[in-house]
Amino acid sequence: MLMLDLVREVRFSIFSNKVRSGLTILGIVIGIASVIAMVAIGTGAQKSIEKQIQSMGSNLLTIRPNRQGSPGAQISSGTAQSLTNQDAQAIKESIENIENVAPYVSGNFRAIAMGNNISSSVMGVLGNYAKVSNLEMETGAFLTDEQNKKMAKVAVIGPDVAAELFGDNPALGQKIRIKGIDFLVIGTTVTKGEGGIGGSPDETIYVPLSTHQQYLSGSVALSAVNVQITEESLMAEAQVKIENLLLKRHKLATMEEADFRVMNQADMVATASSVTGTLTLLLGAVAGISLIVGGIGIMNMMLTTVTERTREIGLRKAIGAKKKEINRQFLAEAITLTFIGEILGVSFGWLISFGVKTYAGLETQVSLSSVFLAFGVSALIGIIFGYYPAHRAARLNPIEALRYE
Repeated sequence: MLMLDLVREVRFSIFSNKVRSGLTILGIVIGIASVIAMVAIGTGAQKSIEKQIQSMGSNLLTIRPNRQGSPGAQISSGTAQSLTNQDAQAIKESIENIENVAPYVSGNFRAIAMGNNISSSVMGVLGNYAKVSNLEMETGAFLTDEQNKKMAKVAVIGPDVAAELFGDNPALGQKIRIKGIDFLVIGTTVTKGEGGIGGSPDETIYVPLSTHQQYLSGSVALSAVNVQITEESLMAEAQVKIENLLLKRHKLATMEEADFRVMNQADMVATASSVTGTLTLLLGAVAGISLIVGGIGIMNMMLTTVTERTREIGLRKAIGAKKKEINRQFLAEAITLTFIGEILGVSFGWLISFGVKTYAGLETQVSLSSVFLAFGVSALIGIIFGYYPAHRAARLNPIEALRYE
């Protein structure tokens, strides 16, 4: 069978059963689009977190609570009892070459204003947090240490919070109710457009650290302490000194026993990448199940086609068609269906990713590797699930096939 004849046969077979072929292709389209979109969302989240961490500067150390004796770092912003204000103060007073020490506590709370009600990350911070985290002000001013001393009920909000609570109305001077307490809005931050560990700064409410501990969290425990070193070359030395100081304060002997972890930028990026990488793999695997379902759909269609065309197969074999030619024809049909599904699936997957980025505000990134992977896997599925029907067609006895009604 010439290649041109094979192409004609495949085209005729597919277009003679348009509805059946379309539904079979749809299964592959859904599978491919799901894989592309899920991997794009996971990859985008990873890049966004890495960008946010790197934007904080290469001379930043972050100290977080850690389960005692656990070798892994916790990257969430949840509190534990292992870090306190006194630890942060001791670091500031005892360690040399430190530019800023910025402890903070974080938690999710309901925020109410103008009849609107949202769930937001509320961070308790000191006045130097804006400098350490590269936050810029759109309106008003950031929190001050004086407000922290007085446990002032004031707040600085991200642009997304301002939009959700106040709409087009100016947020400055308005009040937000959190946990039954009214906070006066004294400033709004510039849009950063980045998500990350603990959420996006655009969706965050900042209040004085002491106010948060007294009225919101009800605990002196800290979520983390950011330590800004004067020079990047002094990072390693400062990290060792901080670890030794906290071990002594917590009455611990080694870092294996430590209830805290000191992380530099590389550690944070590696930890965040590990978590988001696992999440991306999981999302891709879940979406990949639909590809297998699509493959089963191809097998089902091809088996039905073989049954319907039994007499045709018998006639072709009777006039000299070889097994490999019959096999090749039906396998080519299965692969063609898969290939059409691949093209449409990649296109729809990209559109979904674009829609998520545009309308949901989540960072997405369609990588070339995910496209090639989706193509490779779907092609393999087409071959695997198309082989059995093709093999079955090739093995039909021509005499029995001609008798088939």
